[in-house]
Amino acid sequence: MSTRQQLKALAEARRGVLVPGAFNALSAKVIEDLGFEAIYITGAGVTNMWFGMPDQGFMGLSEIADHTARIRDAVRLPLIVDADTGFGNALNVRHTVRVLERAGADCIQLEDQVAPKRCGHFSGKEVISTEEAVAKIKAAVDARHDPDFLVMARTDACATQGFEAAVERAQKFAEAGADILFVEAVTTAEEIRALPQRLATPQLMNMVIGGRTPIFGAEELGALGYGIVLYANAALQGAVAGMQKALTVLRDTRRIDEDASLVTPFAERQRLVGKPEWDELEKRYS
Repeated sequence: MSTRQQLKALAEARRGVLVPGAFNALSAKVIEDLGFEAIYITGAGVTNMWFGMPDQGFMGLSEIADHTARIRDAVRLPLIVDADTGFGNALNVRHTVRVLERAGADCIQLEDQVAPKRCGHFSGKEVISTEEAVAKIKAAVDARHDPDFLVMARTDACATQGFEAAVERAQKFAEAGADILFVEAVTTAEEIRALPQRLATPQLMNMVIGGRTPIFGAEELGALGYGIVLYANAALQGAVAGMQKALTVLRDTRRIDEDASLVTPFAERQRLVGKPEWDELEKRYS
């Protein structure tokens, strides 16, 4: 199967497959190396790590497309790409789909926030009209060249219009052709349990560490019927914690030795980036 067919099968299996987020090619390689089955290219992570800025709509299409292409070259896993609001209206969405499909995405995630968007677990969100959001999903579905390319539709309406309104929107997104649904920032365990009963289309549940949604185990979410369990920024938060820990030791002791509890060993870093394979290629062409 192609990576797009693999991703569709994972979503439709509804077994709560864990999908971590990557913010660059190296984080994607770590995810693949640890045996995960798919990768989410996180807009928040790219914004935080690339710009050092919060997830408030600062990332553009060119940045996420560039990261997608680099990650596509680095790993062989299916890629879900966070495209925020599609970077404009329905016509912009068509262009966004074409650019990201060409860059190597297997699925594009589109949300219904007013631009500039913000993290789904921030305050102050607003959503566009249901009609405009549906039109953008239709545009995305029509724009794809490969019929196996997936469209994920996210709604942030829970925070502004309530749970029932969000479910209604998600159903309309499914009717417009969305392959996967993503109801963002639900706030109660009852809502998490209800969504798979209310919506027939495969769904993603977003587990934001420190966010508004109660944390459930992937096994329980799979048993409830969720196809994908997203940890979009677990790698990012872990990387920041690791940098802070290592650099605090360096600041305070004025040295760092090769301690595996503090830093990745030199040899392991080279293995992750494929240096042995590059060495073999160098011999072949010498």
